[in-house]
Amino acid sequence: MPQEQKPGKKTPADNFGDMMKAFGDAVSEIFDDPALKAKAKDFADSAADSAKTFGKRFKDEEVRAKFREVGKAAQGFGKSVADYFREDKGK
Repeated sequence: MPQEQKPGKKTPADNFGDMMKAFGDAVSEIFDDPALKAKAKDFADSAADSAKTFGKRFKDEEVRAKFREVGKAAQGFGKSVADYFREDKGK
């Protein structure tokens, strides 16, 4: 039996889609390339559509474990970028 969604509350699939859109937008702005912007938008839209398709699986333990791995990878990437700029600033 599906759980009722609170009005205005986003599902994990919605949040995932928003995150992928933000990622695509950020990458396209970093490189300021119209072709990359189009590809980033296509990627974000595709990821958001995929999230809606597998949204019901967000409660599966296997899927939750994979998203924890994704989160750790994202944190590692963020730390790496921050360290790079911190080291670059120190030169």
